[in-house]
Amino acid sequence: MAPATITPAARRHVSSRRRTEAPRRRPSPSSPPRKLRPLSEILDRAKYAVVEPTDYSDIICEQCGSGERPEELLLCDKCDKGFHMRCLRPIVVRVPIGSWLCPKCSDHRRVRSFSQKKIIDFFKIQKSGDGKKKCASNQDTRKRRRRSVSLVLLKKRRRLLPFIPSEDPNQRLKQMGTLASALTAMQMEFSDELTYSSGMAPRSANQAKFENGGMQVLSKEDMETLELCRAMSRRGECPPFIVVFDLCEGYTVEADAQIKDMTFIAEYTGDVDYIKNRENDDCDSLMTLLLATNPSESLVICPDKRGNIARFINGINNHTPEGKKKQNCKCVRYSVNGECRVLLVATRDIAKGERLYYDYNGYEHEYPTHHFV
Repeated sequence: MAPATITPAARRHVSSRRRTEAPRRRPSPSSPPRKLRPLSEILDRAKYAVVEPTDYSDIICEQCGSGERPEELLLCDKCDKGFHMRCLRPIVVRVPIGSWLCPKCSDHRRVRSFSQKKIIDFFKIQKSGDGKKKCASNQDTRKRRRRSVSLVLLKKRRRLLPFIPSEDPNQRLKQMGTLASALTAMQMEFSDELTYSSGMAPRSANQAKFENGGMQVLSKEDMETLELCRAMSRRGECPPFIVVFDLCEGYTVEADAQIKDMTFIAEYTGDVDYIKNRENDDCDSLMTLLLATNPSESLVICPDKRGNIARFINGINNHTPEGKKKQNCKCVRYSVNGECRVLLVATRDIAKGERLYYDYNGYEHEYPTHHFV
């Protein structure tokens, strides 16, 4: 009998089957049967998955019950329920980039208490025995200098005033505790300085000489005020403000004592980055730092990972007269030792318990404030 011949096509078919088929294993009588976990346990531990429905026409807002204005409806990536951007508290101004969770699914903790030691560690407060004495002597020096100058000249020059910390140390701890709670809830670190991280703008890019049209230089007297306030903050003598949570406005800042006109409130801090890298950023607190002649060299401050109390001062609705009346401070850009800095300054006397507001569109009119309270 002639041997069977295998064609090349059949040989390829056989070899492919040998490569793809798993080898057959005989069950071993000695090995115990494999125990599988129940499906309920797997579902409890598994991460949620987004299932895209085929039709969104029946989506309504869980707050107002209306399906109108579908372009403003946000869908939770976990429960798939809809919410109008205006109906959320606090209001969402821009459509978030990436995944978004509703308040119920985010399980966001707003309040966290801090002990005295944790507050000191959180803000890296420097302990100093003669800090109060130094503060008093610096203020006395400024008072003597102020008395030696005529009143007309003072009105004309409008110098910055240092903030006056609360005398009670326990009250200062309470104020710092509210700020620490807000920063922790936002998953932020405290920073009273501009930070320059890898992958963002280097410090060499922050030069006031690049400003289109030039930038005003902080005077010597105002430099002394700035350094005095920074020294007080490092000693734990913080400005008299507290951070509170409002259902409509989110985190906001209230004065815990009377604040005089032209008082230095805080420096706007955070990561420095090129504005071109943040064109599609959904952070609602970007601050202009440098408007360069070359737009690609313009810089912004991004307080999404690091910042201070300036991060929680809200903006006004600058499209209504009522909104404009609420403004009681402003942000001013200065050249400080050749670098751009943004300072927040009171524009009028602020009473205790009054909330702080400034115009988000102080330099440009791009930020949407129509829906601000």
